[in-house]
Amino acid sequence: MSDEPQRPASAGTTPSTARRAGAALGRAAGSAFVGGREAIRRNPKADKVYRTGVGVVGGTTVALGVVMMPLPGPGALIALGGLGILGSEFEGAQKVNRRATKVVRKAAGAAKKAVDRRRQARAAREAPATD
Repeated sequence: MSDEPQRPASAGTTPSTARRAGAALGRAAGSAFVGGREAIRRNPKADKVYRTGVGVVGGTTVALGVVMMPLPGPGALIALGGLGILGSEFEGAQKVNRRATKVVRKAAGAAKKAVDRRRQARAAREAPATD
């Protein structure tokens, strides 16, 4: 026998009202996002509002990232994230984001090579001289 208390036979067969309401809300929210962007594009007013919202959020994120660049922290990454947000709706921002990402990857590779050269030089200086 188990130590768990015995449940009545009807318990667990009928979901509570809260559970049913939550499930209905979840289904409604899930179906709202299916094809949501296409529905927005079909409605010119909603499309303009959506694109404006994306522009404001993306532009603000880019501006915040640019302001944060001189400070220690992820300013450049935040700016790139803002370009990604803008790129979800605007082709010009997608092109700038691709170009910026390429430059960042190239700079990261150059920085990694410089760090490797410094480590090798330090290791060479610290290595015991063999006579």
